[in-house]
Amino acid sequence: MINVGGATPAVAIGPTAVTADPGAGSLRREVDAVLAEFLGGQLDATGDEDWRHGVELLRSFVLGAAGKRTRPTFCHLGWRACGGGGPGVARVAAALELFHAFALIHDDVMDDSDTRRGRPTLHVDLADRHRRRGWRGDAERFGRNMAILWGDLCLVWSEQLFCSGGSADRVDRVRTLFQRMRVEAMMGQYLDVRGEVAGAGLDDCLRILRYKCARYTVERPLQIGAAWAGADRAELATFSRIGIPLGEAFQLRDDVLGVFGDDTCTGKSTLTDLRDGKATVLMALTRQAASDAQAAQIDRWHGDPHLDRAGADVLREIIVDTGGLRRVEEMIAARTEEAVAALHEASIVDDARTELVGLARRLSVRSR
Repeated sequence: MINVGGATPAVAIGPTAVTADPGAGSLRREVDAVLAEFLGGQLDATGDEDWRHGVELLRSFVLGAAGKRTRPTFCHLGWRACGGGGPGVARVAAALELFHAFALIHDDVMDDSDTRRGRPTLHVDLADRHRRRGWRGDAERFGRNMAILWGDLCLVWSEQLFCSGGSADRVDRVRTLFQRMRVEAMMGQYLDVRGEVAGAGLDDCLRILRYKCARYTVERPLQIGAAWAGADRAELATFSRIGIPLGEAFQLRDDVLGVFGDDTCTGKSTLTDLRDGKATVLMALTRQAASDAQAAQIDRWHGDPHLDRAGADVLREIIVDTGGLRRVEEMIAARTEEAVAALHEASIVDDARTELVGLARRLSVRSR
């Protein structure tokens, strides 16, 4: 690890975009170029028109302007923080984005979501194609089944892209982290889906938070980038102390936006999480502090697939009145400061530290 000294410049809270560093645009262009080239190479794999259509849909989904490239950004910053050694990090970062596409596509099928990033979800788009072409059978079932297959391909291709990033020795050194990230993401999704039907207390919600987001979105991408640059076990532990609280703050903000956000900014309806009865820290804290009358209203509306905007407003009022929203905002602030403190203590490259601090601040107040 490169040992650096000197004071870390203060970073003011600026715009709410996820990417904060001056090189973010360059990173995105490089990652997107890798993805475009890789997916473009799959277009003629079968010579079939519908195959080409599916790959084009994936290209549009993965390369759409609304994708924030959060995981590639953390991977790249982890790599830079450890000196940026070794070529191919853009391909590794792109592999993380392709795995994320798999997770989103399957998540949308499981949640029966109509929109993602302000556009129709993949299964909805494919169902529309079924109807337009006048094919036999149920269009929605076809759309779901095909989306699952295309999501599976993103999972397979993410491994293929990851393995193409560098030498066999380097890939083998980092592969364990890549595998852990994937298993942890699926474990978090399992706990999330189970929590919607079986119920989840605060401890359960915090566990979901850690597996589904903190490790998957921040800790593991940071460690994968750092390991690609040659970080050792002790240095990877430093990124756990940074990544876990920052990832938890990220997901807590996501949960707030899922209920109180602006649909036009988030690209997702603020009714979805409430209709699904999503097991979040926000709702767990609200239930803890609810009166009997408020608890009855939560039981009535949270998890109701037919929840309308009036019912959602009732739930939002309860979340505010019980102090659930305030307590989550306090948790976001505390975890952000914990991550920033760990960044200040870490022996990492100064400019990467500055960008990570700025990114941490922005994640805590983002609007999408």
